[in-house]
Formats: sequence, structure tokens, C-alpha cells
Amino acid sequence: MKKIAFSGTLDPITNGHMWVIDEARCLADEVTVFLSENPAKRPQFPVEKRKQIIELSAAERGWDNVHVVIVKGDYTARAAKKHGIDYLIRGIRNTVDFDYENLIQQTNVDVLHGAKTIFVMPPRDLGSVSSSFVGSLQGPVGWNWNVKKFMPGPAHRAWIMDWLRKEWELLWAYPSATPAAIRRADDWYERLIGTTGYGGPLRRYHNLDHLVHGLTEIRVWGLNTNASAGAMAILKKAFWFHDIVHGAAAVDAAAAALSDEEQSARLWLSSRLDPAVADDVAALIRATDHLQIDGIEHPLKATMVSLDLAILGQDADVYDAYAASIRDEYPDVPDPVYRTKRVEVLTYLHGKAEAGRLYADAYFAAQYNRTAMANMQREIARLEAD
Repeated sequence: MKKIAFSGTLDPITNGHMWVIDEARCLADEVTVFLSENPAKRPQFPVEKRKQIIELSAAERGWDNVHVVIVKGDYTARAAKKHGIDYLIRGIRNTVDFDYENLIQQTNVDVLHGAKTIFVMPPRDLGSVSSSFVGSLQGPVGWNWNVKKFMPGPAHRAWIMDWLRKEWELLWAYPSATPAAIRRADDWYERLIGTTGYGGPLRRYHNLDHLVHGLTEIRVWGLNTNASAGAMAILKKAFWFHDIVHGAAAVDAAAAALSDEEQSARLWLSSRLDPAVADDVAALIRATDHLQIDGIEHPLKATMVSLDLAILGQDADVYDAYAASIRDEYPDVPDPVYRTKRVEVLTYLHGKAEAGRLYADAYFAAQYNRTAMANMQREIARLEAD
């Protein structure tokens, strides 16, 4: 068999879709993905962006015999025939899928005189994975880690980048902002999420996922504490900048002796994004500096510091991935030295948790203190056993 085609809206493409495409690769020399542009649907990404995501996902896996074609205003089965493709491939997850796909198959052949359909059944772990399922996971704390399990890397990155962009535009009220303000905000957005910021290749933990997690925590915290819109905006502005300098070279020679947090605060001040709250936000960024945390007072200090420690109280699989990524951020530190220093830090934090002082914000304490203690105990035991 020379050619097989797979079709769909693919918004986003999931690991289930990727499995079907790989099955097609086992049956044919060439696989075409027909990407439908359906005016009746309102996808998250425009069709050209979806095409790019699919191509990047295929390239990531070394699939050089997968091609993407956008189908506009035509039936997929008929488009397949026009491209010299006799068979479509579809995944069948359950009996409901079979009844629906069988009807489509009959229509394709009997009515449209188009390509026939080959049905394949995905493994159990992919049986419930669909675009709508993945989309439904967005929103609660940890959604970015949950969706990562069900989609290829390029799709996940596009998904969180789209989310971050919308968060950024809301924060700076783009619809009512002046052109000059929008240009300034755009420039800083690119700097923050680019390769010299949270999107940098060496950012193992303090990266885009960290940014999404923190901003989501702020939103959920606000909903559960009835916080004011002003307080949430201050927290979000501080969080966007609070780790922008992390383990990196100083911005300039004069900053060489300054902490990462102090340099991040100064970068925020230099941005001039919001002069009205510039000093307020800078103080909140400085409040996350463990070297001077006890010397800074701010009405939102307890929340900001607790927010920064929220990762300690996540589910075990998320925490373990965090712990591994922290190790990866210090590749030049020998294992014995890293284990010793890490155990010291975790022992200190665990002691604070036991005393009820790890999370100064009551909401975060109730949410995460117990789980954080269990996570840290598990990591300490693992480090001491190595």
C-alpha cells in the first residue's frame, strides 16, 4: 500500500492522533494528514498554526514521510481521491465511535465515491484521549502538566504559549491600550518568554510551565479568597518578572553582586510597563529573595512567598518531575555536593512545614502543607539513599 490519509480538525493534535498516524506509517510508504478547516467550528488555533504544530510534532519523532494538507470546502474522502489516496485511517475507541465512523465510511464510498476507511483500535491508555478531552483539562491548578501527558511536545508548547499570550494581553488591557503601550508590552512579552527568559533551553524548572503554574495559582487563590482585582494584578505582574533572572549572568557589571531577585526587580522597574505600581511590584519581587525575605514588608508578601513554594505541595508525579528538573538546573555541581546541599534545604523547609510556618498564607497552608511534607520526606530519603 503506497498512501494512506488521516483527517481531522486536530485542535490540538493528541498522542491518540499520533498513534493512529504511526499505525498508518506501518501500513503505507506515505501518510497524508488532511487538516479540515470547518467554518462551523471555532478552533483554538487557526488552520495554518495547526498545520505547523502537526509538522513539528512529526519532525520531533523523525517521521519524514508524513505530509499535511489543508482541506477547504471539500469532503475528506473526495479530497483523498484527488490526491491519489485510496484509503483513510481512523481510530476506533469504543462502540459509539464504531457506529459513527461506520456511517461515515458508508457515506464516503456509496455517496461521495471517495476513499475507503481502515479502522484501528488504540491501546487502552490512549482510548479516552481526544482533542475535546484534552481541552477540558485546561483551567485548574496543574492543568499544564496534565495536558502534557496527552499531546506531543510542539502541541503542548503551542497550547501554553497561546494561554500565556492571552493572560499577558488581559493584564495590560490590550483592547484599550495605546499603540505605544502595546508595542512596549509586546517587546517585554517576547523578552520574557523568549530564549533569554522563561523559554530558554537551559530553563529546567523556572520555565514556561513554572510561569503557567504560578499564574494559575494566583487566579485560583483569588477565587477562593475573594481577593480584589487590584491585588491579583499586582501578584501577576510580580510573578511574570520574579524569576526572569535565574542562575544567569548579571545584567551588567554593577549588578554582578546582586541576587537574581534584585536583578529581576530592577528589570521590572526598567520596563516602565506600569509606573503607577512600579515600586509596589518591585518590592513584591524582592520578597521572594530568601537572603532578604525577613527584611521586606508588603501586604502581599505572605501570598507571594507561599505562591513560590506551592510546587512543593503538588501531586507526587509533579513534585518528582520538579525535583528532577531542579537537579538539571545545576549540571556542573557534583552529585555528592548537590545531595548534601539539597538535603540541607529540604530539611530546613520540612522543619518550617512541621511548625506550620512554610506557607504564611492560610489558603496555601490549607492546600499544600501536608502534601509538601510528604513530598520532601520522600525526596530526602531518596537523596540519602543514593
